[in-house]
Amino acid sequence: MRVSAKYPFFLFLLVFTFSNAFAQNQGRTIDSLNALLQNATQDTARLRLYLALGNACDLKDNLKYAEPAIKLAEKLLAQAKNENEKEMLLKQKAHAYDFFTAFYHNGISLSKEMEYYQKQLVVYQEAHDSMNMARTLLGIIDNYKGQGDDYKAMEECQTGLLLTQKMNYKKGIARFLRQLGDIYDDQGDSTQAMENYQKALSIVSDLKDERAIAYAFITIAKGYIHNIQKALINYNKALQLLEEQKDTASIRKVYKLIGEMYMENKDFPNALENYQKSLSLAGKNWFDWELADLLNNIGIIYFNQGNITSALEYHYKALKVSEQLNDIPRVAITNFRLAQAYLKQKDFVNAKNYSDRALILTTKNTFANTILDIELSAAEIDSAIGDYKDAFVNYRHYTALSNKVKSEEVRKAALKEKFQDEYNRQKELDQVAQKQKDAIEQADKRKQEIITWSVVGGLLVVLVFAGFILQSLRVTRKQKQIIEIKNKETEEQKKIIEDRNKDMLASITYAKRLQDAILPPISLIQKYLPESFVLYKSKDIVAGDFYWMERAGDNMLIAAADCTGHGVPGALVSVVCSNALNRTVKEFHITEPGKILDMVRKLVLETFENSENNVQDGMDISLCGINIKTKEVQWSGAYNSLWYIHNGEIHEIPADKQPIGKHNKPQPFNTYNLNLQKGDTLYLFTDGYADQFGGPKGKKFKYKQMEELLLANTTKSMDEQKSALENTLESWKGDLEQVDDILVIGIRI
Repeated sequence: MRVSAKYPFFLFLLVFTFSNAFAQNQGRTIDSLNALLQNATQDTARLRLYLALGNACDLKDNLKYAEPAIKLAEKLLAQAKNENEKEMLLKQKAHAYDFFTAFYHNGISLSKEMEYYQKQLVVYQEAHDSMNMARTLLGIIDNYKGQGDDYKAMEECQTGLLLTQKMNYKKGIARFLRQLGDIYDDQGDSTQAMENYQKALSIVSDLKDERAIAYAFITIAKGYIHNIQKALINYNKALQLLEEQKDTASIRKVYKLIGEMYMENKDFPNALENYQKSLSLAGKNWFDWELADLLNNIGIIYFNQGNITSALEYHYKALKVSEQLNDIPRVAITNFRLAQAYLKQKDFVNAKNYSDRALILTTKNTFANTILDIELSAAEIDSAIGDYKDAFVNYRHYTALSNKVKSEEVRKAALKEKFQDEYNRQKELDQVAQKQKDAIEQADKRKQEIITWSVVGGLLVVLVFAGFILQSLRVTRKQKQIIEIKNKETEEQKKIIEDRNKDMLASITYAKRLQDAILPPISLIQKYLPESFVLYKSKDIVAGDFYWMERAGDNMLIAAADCTGHGVPGALVSVVCSNALNRTVKEFHITEPGKILDMVRKLVLETFENSENNVQDGMDISLCGINIKTKEVQWSGAYNSLWYIHNGEIHEIPADKQPIGKHNKPQPFNTYNLNLQKGDTLYLFTDGYADQFGGPKGKKFKYKQMEELLLANTTKSMDEQKSALENTLESWKGDLEQVDDILVIGIRI
């Protein structure tokens, strides 16, 4: 009667119905897999079915599938014919160890969990599976932290960092940095904890991984648990990112963490408000240890507010969840909470009942702080009902355990000091290494100065002795020797310069590969716009001009852009501008050309405004949107106009006289709608072609001559038009240097 009073009938019916339906569906899946297993004749199929059964059943049942899966994997490994087959079987064997680690992780045996984590790690090492090695190391770290062995946890963190850094696996590096921060935080070293949290945030921010960024903000917020204002700033940043992604499960966790922060600071009304927000986001499939903790925490708040009836209600709900999960530690804690609530009501019978249950469960497990609270509570309850003998026994247990906890605190304090010593020692080593590096650089600088002055001095000596060359054969011979020495030194200097130029050229060539990666392949452009050409000639190895294309539904967006400068500076600006175009279409889903340019200008200015210097860079652009089904055309431009040929005549739509960048009086960019017919031709271009010097008098080619050239070739195919442009340009330029990047795009409707 007592339990049913705590659970309204409709809630009981809902839980029962959901649990029953889930169990029936799970049972059917397991029955189907067992039927397939009985009929399977091949060992490879049987191995997959054992793993599938382990995944489908409850934690308490999956070990019966894990053992045969491991034995079968080992049998097949002995018969493996090639490395690929061996690697796959090793991964399946390692998967079977997941069942053991999950089972023992559930409060049953941390030592057993560690045993199987170590076995799993060896298998992944043999399979050369670095990614899963990192995942297993994270489990090992959690295990050591659960055992209170923060020093070993830190060692495994360092191992994981080295592994993920070797892979250049940025997300993994960030995860291990967060773990390292958690360990320092457990030791009370908030400075070093926050240092690692901030490093993790910096990495995921560079990756543009919004979910990982949100979790980095959550981690930093947890580090500010006693600074509510700073914690809320970071929690709210995380919530904003998670709400944009509609990640309800993570939003629910954030509200739970905010509630825990307020609860730690004894602000029970705000704690309760955030716990209730978290609970309101619970879907029908939310049934895990976090739900049990949330319900227990709400019960604790009601207990502290003196509302014992509501406290009992939520503790009973938490008990139901913990029992169904077979989570022994949480079952013990919840029984203890119920005993405390009944003691507050002076219901000593129920208080004793739940206290005894908690004691029985904790004697089978090692939860030092929990047992400490339960033993003290049991002594209080026995004293209240007059059972002084049991009260004395429980208090004695409490005292012994209290001494043990104090010893553990002393050990942790010593461990913290050891962490600090190692941190300081590493810092000193880093400083020594930096000094050595600085000394080498200084020595190189001095050497360079000596070489330079030697060359200069050598030239002066040559000039001085040149005046006396006819005076004496002896002087002549001596001068010759000096010249030979100095020439040798000059050659050495020349070689140094050539090597540096070679390194610089290699770096710029690699930069070109990176810049080429942002350009859409010509084959992709011609896939959607088959009658088109792109004439693209950079002045240097890398360019400030670039072309861009993105598909948005039936709308093909294509642009010719000219960034400030050319060469390396122009290329750097082009990466910023290309990224802004991609973000505008992909993230903000803007497809109207004028509005695209408005947003791109905003993003480019935001990128450069963080600089301490007054950056005036930007780009001119001609941007066209073509509906590949209806052939409707929209266009907008910044300084770069659009030409199109219709009925044998060339027409121009002038661009807005403002750049994508800083401008005294910025205005929204205009969007023009064009009514074109099949066979009409569009031309998007930068100023490089018209500005090229050449011809008989070495003058610019100019736009007028470029218009006449396009009109003269308008009836030709797009490939022939491109050839005509290229041949004319080369003939005009002759032996003169190309003065700017050149980009012309032609598209026939």
